[in-house]
Amino acid sequence: MPLQGKIALAGAACLWIAAAQTAPGPLAQLSDGFRQLSRRVHASVVKVSTVGYRQLEPEESEEPGVAARQQSAGSGVIIDPEGLIVTNAHVVVGAQRVQVTLPAAPGEKPARARSVRAEVVGLDLETDVALLRVPEKNLPALEMADSDQVEQGQLVFAFGSPLGLDNSVTMGVVSSPARQLRADDPMIYIQTDAPINPGNSGGPLVDTEGRIIGINTMILSQSGGNEGIGFAVPSNVVANVVDQLRRTGRVIRGEIGVTVQTITPTLAEGWRLPRSWGVVVADVEPEQQGDAAGLRVGDVIVSLNGRELESARQFNVSLYRPAVGETITLEVLRGNRTLKLQVRVAERHDEASTYAELASREENLIPELGIFAVDLTPALREQLAPARSESGGVLVAARHADSAVLEEGFRAGDLIYAVNRTPVKNTAELRAFLKKQKSGTALAFQVERGGKLRFVSLELP
Repeated sequence: MPLQGKIALAGAACLWIAAAQTAPGPLAQLSDGFRQLSRRVHASVVKVSTVGYRQLEPEESEEPGVAARQQSAGSGVIIDPEGLIVTNAHVVVGAQRVQVTLPAAPGEKPARARSVRAEVVGLDLETDVALLRVPEKNLPALEMADSDQVEQGQLVFAFGSPLGLDNSVTMGVVSSPARQLRADDPMIYIQTDAPINPGNSGGPLVDTEGRIIGINTMILSQSGGNEGIGFAVPSNVVANVVDQLRRTGRVIRGEIGVTVQTITPTLAEGWRLPRSWGVVVADVEPEQQGDAAGLRVGDVIVSLNGRELESARQFNVSLYRPAVGETITLEVLRGNRTLKLQVRVAERHDEASTYAELASREENLIPELGIFAVDLTPALREQLAPARSESGGVLVAARHADSAVLEEGFRAGDLIYAVNRTPVKNTAELRAFLKKQKSGTALAFQVERGGKLRFVSLELP
């Protein structure tokens, strides 16, 4: 071979060796992909800090509807460049002040995070989703994925501030795309083994494209720490809740006045049902929508608007979608007959959620009585069970944990109509009356509790 050819061949070999030594291998490429994903997602993840009141859990207080002051922290994710942020409802419920720490803008030098006040647009306790708004524009927002397409074994990443450690990411897989924690519970979750700890609440669970597939909400743990069983609210549920919160500030769900259960083989045999799986009507409330449409106890519901049903959970979730006032079609098996019934959807009322949300404001605290109270307005009256009085009143939203009158005092849900025979139409009148009283004054309140009138008496501290 000529000398020039040998030199050229040697040069090509050196270039090939150099390229082989510098070209990233598969693991390096994978690592680089993770770094880019993390950098992109972190720009949209925030820390949420709150100060306010929360209702105590059953294990913390024997009395339901007791609220205590607390500071808490969680995570959130920007979903709209115009300042909309999603977090968990349990992070902000009862908050008097909400502060959001926004990450430094990409490329900003020096990188500086900044804290801003946030407004709670609305929250939904059933799904544990809350929507916040901050006075910022052109924020980096993440896209929502279709959680119905999530599959078991799919690689996912959890972002947030676990145990207060800002800007953290963990990796895992989807353990189950639709986990139901309790039988016939309408809520489902994405289960993941990506490590999630306190402080991750409200942060995003994302796919390998950096799209939100869920909002991290809870863990199952015997030790209190992560044991590889975490749960996220599916993105499709989050999107539905966020849409309603943006439009009305609350979530409206439908009901038709029936209770359903998932059919088991034993139930099917004992009740002689036409099949051993699916959904059976366990109760029909008199004079409600299901009763008017002709539904009966023991009916097997085959489908709702043409969609076949396999469980009570699926039936309840399906009622989230139709608008209040809309008519749905149920295919029903009754013995050997197949029926198609038209049922009108009514708005479902949830008093417990209403009380918890109302107990979130400092101005609603009446310290002399140790309660949070709100005016019984016409709008609120529509959300509650029919009241005995038509002329105003005061609703007890919660009791304060530090109250000096916890023994025989008020309960969440009580309606106060009068004190010492003086009618009370609103909180202003109640405060004015109490202001005139001296310490040790005996007070006798006329109260409606559970639809029945009673007296609550105590001495003013």
